[in-house]
Amino acid sequence: RRVDFLQWKKEHNVREIQVLRRYHVQRREDYTMYNRMCGLVKRLATQIQELEASDPFRMQMTQQLLEKLYGLGLIPTKKSLALCERLTASAFCRRRLPVVMVRLRYAQTMKEAVTFVEQGQIRVGPEIVTDPAFLVTRNFEDFIRWADHSKVKKHIKKYADQLDDYDFL
Repeated sequence: RRVDFLQWKKEHNVREIQVLRRYHVQRREDYTMYNRMCGLVKRLATQIQELEASDPFRMQMTQQLLEKLYGLGLIPTKKSLALCERLTASAFCRRRLPVVMVRLRYAQTMKEAVTFVEQGQIRVGPEIVTDPAFLVTRNFEDFIRWADHSKVKKHIKKYADQLDDYDFL
């Protein structure tokens, strides 16, 4: 087998590095998993499109796929399968907990948000989340809160003059 020592296969991954930096993805495996899932969704969408347009199975599968992707927050609307074919790994990265935290103004920077998540300062619903790769669905976006023991929550309450010392015992 011939190997070209001047042109490596992984050398032209500028887009990947940009996405990893922009969304502060710490593990490259997460990004490759998002790419793989995008490929699977695109392949599934093309297989559904190959079915007959009036087929009830096609309509049902289209509805289920669009509902699932919309619920995850990966596509903006449930209009057509064309949205599924334009799905990118960045869409998955935009649904990560630190990115959603920055968008909801829980943190000013992505690095700060990742630090809060890793320290266990954030809970989604009743669960404290310590994995920055946690994907937040549209439904769970409303349930992102500071953890009960969080120092940040204490500072926010103190600043807003709502601090009750009994809560932090």
